[in-house]
Amino acid sequence: MIAGFAHSTYFAPRGKERLMFLGHSLSQRYLHPNDHLIGLIGVAGAGKSLLIRGMFPGLTLTNDDEGINIRPLPLLEDYQKGKFQSHTYHVDARFEAAFTQPWKLAEAVQKAVIKNKRVVVEHFDLLESHLNINPDLLIGIGEEVLVTRPGVFGPTAKEIAQIVFKSIDLRRMSHTAEDLTSMVIEDMGYERPPFHSDVKSGFVLEFEKKPDFSLDEVERRVLEYIEKDIPVCYLDEEHIKLGDRQYFCTGPRIHVRKTGDIKGFKLIKEFKYNPREKLYLLAGLVGKDEEHSQFKLSKL
Repeated sequence: MIAGFAHSTYFAPRGKERLMFLGHSLSQRYLHPNDHLIGLIGVAGAGKSLLIRGMFPGLTLTNDDEGINIRPLPLLEDYQKGKFQSHTYHVDARFEAAFTQPWKLAEAVQKAVIKNKRVVVEHFDLLESHLNINPDLLIGIGEEVLVTRPGVFGPTAKEIAQIVFKSIDLRRMSHTAEDLTSMVIEDMGYERPPFHSDVKSGFVLEFEKKPDFSLDEVERRVLEYIEKDIPVCYLDEEHIKLGDRQYFCTGPRIHVRKTGDIKGFKLIKEFKYNPREKLYLLAGLVGKDEEHSQFKLSKL
């Protein structure tokens, strides 16, 4: 919660398509034509760039997780020329800090905004103290995606950062636990879960037919992997490595460093049926019990 401030909250999904789709939805719901300063906050790999791609199709990102970078920075180049030629600019404040003083970057951002240009700033919290204007729209990405329109009294980028930086650990644990659960199900001779969804402090696997495998056995095997404390690392945009094993993953950048970092893993010991989608749902949880208020833990 951001006490005292109006905001909207969404689950932070994994995978390129789902993050870009969420970005598109956010632009339709919250982005106004006269919004000129858009700030995003989140750790590296949280999905900021993908949200931006969904919100602003066609916008050239100066730097993102794929290593794309443009030098010199178009915003700074146009600022120095005294003429802003683009309608929308992208800035990664953390990346640019290696080349430009924050105050100078903030000057360029403010000048562009005054000229009615739109500037999308990743790691907005690094520029906030150097700016004399509030962002029109501020988005934080951690376990959840927080969307707010800051006013004179906040919320500040620092307040948003404190929330999303803390909650990102739950998202990492959830994603790694989800892949471990899918891998165990495959190892037991069943098809890889075809669909995925999200739940607070956990994950959801979706099946077209009700599986007949033992949920107790799946949980036991996942806990074994957690106990072994196996290294987890990014391999490429579609795979992670679990020890020496390569495994397909749609969100390879958001994981714990080793399986032992997953705390409080458990499965809900029953399949829930979604009549609208005609799917059977299996939920897994991580973290402390008090973070699972949407479930009756007595059924675990």
